[in-house]
Amino acid sequence: MSAFIPLSVPNFGAREAELAGEAITSGWVSTSGGKVTEFEQALARYVGMERAVACNAGSSALHLAAMAAGITRGDEVIVPALTFIAAVSPLTRYVGAEPVFIGCDDRLCIDPDAVEDFCRTRCEMRDGKLYNKATGAHVKALEVVHVFGNMADMPRLVELAQRYGLVLIEDATEALGTRYTAGPFAGKFAGTIGDIGCYSFNGNKIITTGAGGAVVSNHADWLEHAKHLSTQAKTDLLQFKHDEVGYNYRMTNVQACLGLAQLERLEGFIAHKKELYDHYVARLDGVQGLRMLPFVTDGVRPNRWFFSLYLKDTALDRDDVIARLQAQDIQTRPVWALIPEQADYPRNEAYALAKAEDYRRYIVNLPCSTNLTLDDCERVCQAVLAL
Repeated sequence: MSAFIPLSVPNFGAREAELAGEAITSGWVSTSGGKVTEFEQALARYVGMERAVACNAGSSALHLAAMAAGITRGDEVIVPALTFIAAVSPLTRYVGAEPVFIGCDDRLCIDPDAVEDFCRTRCEMRDGKLYNKATGAHVKALEVVHVFGNMADMPRLVELAQRYGLVLIEDATEALGTRYTAGPFAGKFAGTIGDIGCYSFNGNKIITTGAGGAVVSNHADWLEHAKHLSTQAKTDLLQFKHDEVGYNYRMTNVQACLGLAQLERLEGFIAHKKELYDHYVARLDGVQGLRMLPFVTDGVRPNRWFFSLYLKDTALDRDDVIARLQAQDIQTRPVWALIPEQADYPRNEAYALAKAEDYRRYIVNLPCSTNLTLDDCERVCQAVLAL
């Protein structure tokens, strides 16, 4: 019987065990210990930022970003409809704001044409702020999710955020290592271009600390506030005094050790991801109507976190493909159900969803672990071609 091929799993080795072992034997295993600061510094250096604030999840990072940016009850936030729900809830429901859902482009990221049309036709500027004409609410922020490690159209989205006075929040939880190689943001990494950016180190991400996240920002005071909130907003360490409602969002020392080791391997992971993706393209793209999605990558080095097979031009059914591959011990999955369809969100405004609905119906994500071998990649290809 063939070995099981998972969708996306961690890639740990001797270096991770060595550093985590140091934390364990030292006794500094919880939220105190120097490795957290060391990891924050290493991450900031990698993405070219002055500082990073580590926390316990990508969702926590986004919640901290929302609070640092001043998003509050009664505000509206423009968000993607095609993304994981944890990209939206921390920026909206956690802080009492309301989402406005926008569909995607062919990068699977929020569609700048639809964002512009919504702002121009359904909103109005008053005293330098954007207001939704239907609800009267202040549209305060625009969230960009770099879905599956594909860089969103940041030149367009930055211009729109500036034109309409929107805080620009980057959800780069799937896009650590994705960067521009040309154009106005050449050398800039996903997460570092807007006002504030967030990363995730969940177990299925390109690097992992088991669970974890981080915030970076082009506003030093926002980042300082995020750090303060993540440590229970404590102002006096001895007397346990707190000046606002804070959260236990800290990363542990053991997790930081895993992160340090994983960061050392990140560029190698990205190179292997490209090798795997290129193999899928060579074997599957254009064969029997199959397509590896035509992500627009000119001037971008993506991290290729997830690989998406597009079935629209075939006679294949998404769920049947997933089931038949699972029967061969090959794990795949669809793209997320659209968030406007999820509990509590159907009442919110949704705009230009046709393309997002199309990708939801026809995408199957293929195995993409950084420790996936080319032989296993070929086994997946052969199984797909035999469907």
